[in-house]
Amino acid sequence: MRKLIVIEFITLDGVIQAPGGSEEDTMEGFKYGGWMGPYMDDFLGDVMEEQMSGRSDLLLGHKTYEIFAGYWPKHADGWSGINEVKKYVAAHDSTLKLDWENSVLLAGNVVEEVKKLKSEDGTDLQVWGSSNLIQTLLKHDFVDELWLKIFPITLGTGKRLFVEGTIPAAFKLSDGKISPKGIIAAKYERAGEVQTESVA
Repeated sequence: MRKLIVIEFITLDGVIQAPGGSEEDTMEGFKYGGWMGPYMDDFLGDVMEEQMSGRSDLLLGHKTYEIFAGYWPKHADGWSGINEVKKYVAAHDSTLKLDWENSVLLAGNVVEEVKKLKSEDGTDLQVWGSSNLIQTLLKHDFVDELWLKIFPITLGTGKRLFVEGTIPAAFKLSDGKISPKGIIAAKYERAGEVQTESVA
């Protein structure tokens, strides 16, 4: 069985939209694209290199796939093996043409397709960006781990990680570190159901 890992850059108020560039995703008038840029340093570079160093397959929403496909094929030296791994793309358009090598369209019932992918033997599945897809993954309890880089800013607007797909779920911290600029890099693993207890 394959693990599904959601990897995100996220603000204190939960925004994950367009961390890397001003034109990355301007949907709904988002004007803070590139918000993680001022925090780039060796610490964040090392965290990203570690998270991109495996040979995990990717599971991406349509928009994130387009962003990745427009950049990584020409910059593969920055992400070893990115062109060779499978890129599974969840999209409503069954006629969507995927030009990036080793890309596979998941059209139709995405829930069933992801369930099938997770049940297979193989490498982990990494989800980057893909805010709409993540809501489906959370809703159906497909997320095994959350790898979050939490930035010390709030934006007040933008696509968020936890919205309509969020279900009650417990996680445990499996790894965590803090950068000199205040970024928290944390890995959380799914840990069963939510437990409640009255505080004396």
